[in-house]
Amino acid sequence: MWHKILSFFSFLFLVVLSVILLHACANIASPTGGPYDVDPPKVKRANPDFNSLRATQTRIEIEFDENIKIKTPSEKVIITPPQKVMPVIRSLGKKAVVEIKDSLLPNTTYTIDFTDAIADNNEENPLENFVFSFSTGEQLDTLAVSGKVITAENLEPVTGIYVGIHSKFEDTVFTRVPFERISRTDSRGNFTVRGMAPGKYKVFALKDLNRDYKYDNPQESIAFLDSIIIPSTMPAVRQDTIYKDSLTIDSILTVHYTRFLPDDLLLRSFDSDFQREYLQKHERTDSNKLTLFFAAPTALANFTLLEPEVSSDNWYVMERSAGNDTLLLWITDSLIYKQDTIRMKVDYTRTDSLNMNFIDTDTLTFSIRKSARDRRTERREREKNEKEEKENAIRFLGIKSNIQATFDLFNPLRLEFEQPLVAFDSSLVRLEKAVDSLFEVVPYRLESDTLNPRKYTLRPRWEPGAKYKLTVDSASLVSRYGIWNNKYEQSFTMKELDQYGNLEVTIIGLPEGKTAFVELLDKTDKPFRKSFVKGNQVRFQDLLPSEEVYARMVIDDNGDGEWTTGNYEEKRQPEIVYYYPGKWTIRAYTDHTEEWNIEAVPMIRQKPLEITKNKPEEKKRRDPNQDRNNQQQNQQNSSFGFGGGRGSGGFGGM
Repeated sequence: MWHKILSFFSFLFLVVLSVILLHACANIASPTGGPYDVDPPKVKRANPDFNSLRATQTRIEIEFDENIKIKTPSEKVIITPPQKVMPVIRSLGKKAVVEIKDSLLPNTTYTIDFTDAIADNNEENPLENFVFSFSTGEQLDTLAVSGKVITAENLEPVTGIYVGIHSKFEDTVFTRVPFERISRTDSRGNFTVRGMAPGKYKVFALKDLNRDYKYDNPQESIAFLDSIIIPSTMPAVRQDTIYKDSLTIDSILTVHYTRFLPDDLLLRSFDSDFQREYLQKHERTDSNKLTLFFAAPTALANFTLLEPEVSSDNWYVMERSAGNDTLLLWITDSLIYKQDTIRMKVDYTRTDSLNMNFIDTDTLTFSIRKSARDRRTERREREKNEKEEKENAIRFLGIKSNIQATFDLFNPLRLEFEQPLVAFDSSLVRLEKAVDSLFEVVPYRLESDTLNPRKYTLRPRWEPGAKYKLTVDSASLVSRYGIWNNKYEQSFTMKELDQYGNLEVTIIGLPEGKTAFVELLDKTDKPFRKSFVKGNQVRFQDLLPSEEVYARMVIDDNGDGEWTTGNYEEKRQPEIVYYYPGKWTIRAYTDHTEEWNIEAVPMIRQKPLEITKNKPEEKKRRDPNQDRNNQQQNQQNSSFGFGGGRGSGGFGGM
């Protein structure tokens, strides 16, 4: 009996114990969790305190209510005045630690602009527009100026360029003295220079290649304002929207705040036309070709042949690039190109260590150095030529053209020959138009290329829809190497007018007396047609149909038909560029009439986003109420709380 009772209680104990264990395990395996964290870190304290005066310590610690991380401090955190020695910026648990390695300047306001670099460790909610400041003197400077930097040529926002100020106005300050205070542009090109004292300033932008905060390298991109600015403040009011949730508005608050002026500065960045000039390399790829490569556009070099000796300079024909940075010499004297080695003296422009140009002289040796692969190729080519000779085959001069079966009305005919010709004129090429069942000769204007002696352009007056034929009779052309052409004949048909549209644009707001031209752009921002403005109108004939045609206009101050960059030494700004803020659709057989007011949209918003290459970074979507709370917290923590104003990305101390 007792045995049965003991067994029953033992069994009951095991059942109860199993239930308890299962319940405990279930609780461990299935945590209840909590609401998703959307709040950024909140500041608890700082050492030294925010906006401290007479500060002496170079280690700053800011404690938050949760563990944090500092994302890409070298790109996002700005310390001003600019630091010569790289500071250390890191996170330690709940603290952000900044160790300044430079000696602190007396009576100076220091600002550490974290932008959005600080975020909580788990969900990475960023603390926007967070700024810490202190002063080594008796007062804290609180003024600020802000604006935007765009590329002068194409209105692209400039990311990561320094913006700095000087309170001295000598021309050499920008080139010899580091900035007094700096900022750095964010992905939208926006900047804010903070902690400024009352006074007058000049503002500059600098793509600083050597981190010395001054324009001492002509290869650095820059921008400068012609005017002097005076920072100030004014009381302002804004409307803040309070949301019940992400879509429902609860109420609208009127918020009074301090506005820092000017806040609409526009800097147009440009590269100077300076480039270091020197001879990069020279080569002889074929026995009759000598090629020289220069590092930049340069004045045309002079040549003197040393070996073999020649009695005149008629031993070559030159082919060159537009800036003379690539020169190809076709050797026309067989006594020269049959030599294994050619020596030549070259006088050319070279840039010294002080960025000054001088005429340098080099003696160059040209030899054909053939690899094993080249020798095999040459042997196969020789065997092929021998076989062709046995079969009485003749090698003809190669001819290329831009002719297509259906040809555009706005295109001229272009011919390119394999080798330079002995002679060429319009009598050697016949252009004919079909009239009924016959062909009639069509006159054209012949243009030889000023850079490439192998290229020619034929400009006739095209008739829409007509059929044409281009003919070059055999053996009518001969190259300087004795190669004749085979008969060349191409037939083609011009497109009808109803396949094109025309565009006429009336320009409003063009300064009186200014010369300007308009370029039509494709969806990659590449120009494909250009026309000058005449009487505030610009016209484009025979445009191919397109759903996306964009446009920009250049104020052509020097009248050269090209956009011209600026020059700081001459205090010359780059030529002004406007973008049409929308796009045009060109339809076939239609005359399009448009108006373009170049001042209707601010320059910083003119360029369509579709063709903007440097598109702004998308920020993480947040609760609007939380953003407002963040801004209020920053205003309480620092005199530089801009309440959602312009951000500034970069690291002034790097």
